[in-house]
Amino acid sequence: MSQQTAHRGGAVWALVITSVAGFMAALDNLVVTTALPSIREDLGGALHDLEWTVSAYTLTFAVFLMFGAALGDRFGRRRLFIIGTAVFTAASAAAAMAPGIDSLIAARAVQGVGAAIMMPLTLTLLTAAVPAAKRGMAYGIWGAVNGLAVASGPLIGGSLTEHISWQWIFWLNVPLGIALLPLARLRLRESYGAGARLDIVGTLLASGGLFGIVYGLVRSPVDGWTSPMVLTGLFAGAALLVGFVHHGIHNKNPMLPMRLFRSRAFTGINVASLLMFLGMFGSIFLLSQYMQGVLGYSPTEAGLRMLPWTGMPMLVAPIAGILSDRVGGRPVVATGLFLQAAGLAYMASVVTPDASYGAQLPGLIISGIGMALFFAPASNLVMSSVRAHEQGIASGANNALREVGGALGIAVMASIFAAQGGYETGQAFVDGLQPALVTGAGVVALAGAAALMIPRRGRATPVPDTSADESAPVLETTGS
Repeated sequence: MSQQTAHRGGAVWALVITSVAGFMAALDNLVVTTALPSIREDLGGALHDLEWTVSAYTLTFAVFLMFGAALGDRFGRRRLFIIGTAVFTAASAAAAMAPGIDSLIAARAVQGVGAAIMMPLTLTLLTAAVPAAKRGMAYGIWGAVNGLAVASGPLIGGSLTEHISWQWIFWLNVPLGIALLPLARLRLRESYGAGARLDIVGTLLASGGLFGIVYGLVRSPVDGWTSPMVLTGLFAGAALLVGFVHHGIHNKNPMLPMRLFRSRAFTGINVASLLMFLGMFGSIFLLSQYMQGVLGYSPTEAGLRMLPWTGMPMLVAPIAGILSDRVGGRPVVATGLFLQAAGLAYMASVVTPDASYGAQLPGLIISGIGMALFFAPASNLVMSSVRAHEQGIASGANNALREVGGALGIAVMASIFAAQGGYETGQAFVDGLQPALVTGAGVVALAGAAALMIPRRGRATPVPDTSADESAPVLETTGS
């Protein structure tokens, strides 16, 4: 076998393994949404408990992503990818066997930790295995698979809940995870980041800050915005995040060096990613409940009817990857975000207690095309905005900010929903849903504006690295 053929085979295996791992991690963001009524009926729990079944995953996912990337850089990306996959798989089994709502939330939190170790390493492992000229296409396929996970989350969750049981939304991960473990060991090359150091202080500041803010947002509809616990969570969380930024500026080796944000490309795509996921996740969280609780669709029917939105990345993301190779990621990402915002604004204008599916369909399609145009080019922009040995940090940061956006989106839009409406009647639900969707549209439009901060192709260069040895190579060994 020629070296070129072996390299091509390694790239294909890397694409398959990282795409399946990314699918599992992305799927579990939204797979729970259409199962929430069944989980509440089986395990009990108030509305804020059900929010935590989603947020416990997204929050730990967000908090430990950069730490997971640093662990991979220091101890071996393939090794940590395997560990993360094993933790994620075991926690999925624990979630399926959870006897109560509290144990389910705990298992979801551990799932998030496993995903946080596994997910950022998918892009660095893929980047190491694929030639530079083919990375746009590879990122496009990877993005399409991740988009498929977002697409199929409500549908898979609804179908398994309706036809088997809600526990199977978690059992599904177990055979996939078990299959990935030997494949990753045998087919991926080991690689290390140069001079990687673990930042315990930064991780504690980020985790405490994000938890405080999300806790305050989730509890505010129940306890009120002036509740001491809500105010403590919000202010303490904000203070810890300020400390995290200060730490990133002044510490010699922080897990997220703030100097990276001197790059307009890095800043623009990360702000856009956070805002996009804030608007998208919050909207899907509420719309899936609207379709079941107000329009009367079954969990499977609700998942199917959301496919024109959530399923579009499967079709469009590979094309978006090719377009980004030809014209640059900036115009593709910005166009996608403005389309997503337009789709959400349209949905806000047509939702009623008895809205027909035909009236909703244009908004779902426009939003779907917009989301699809975002995924693959965004990944390429992130990885090309930093130096090669900092791609692990960049991948972790971008994925973390996406998950932060998702957790904040559910908390913020649920708070707006609770302040303006409720679950008492269909009209009460719509009264809360409309302002939440308008907010989501505005946030995603801001994401489009942030994307326009990214320099045009040819003028974007990674920020100079003055704190690391620029000549340090990335060490690679062949897996046995």
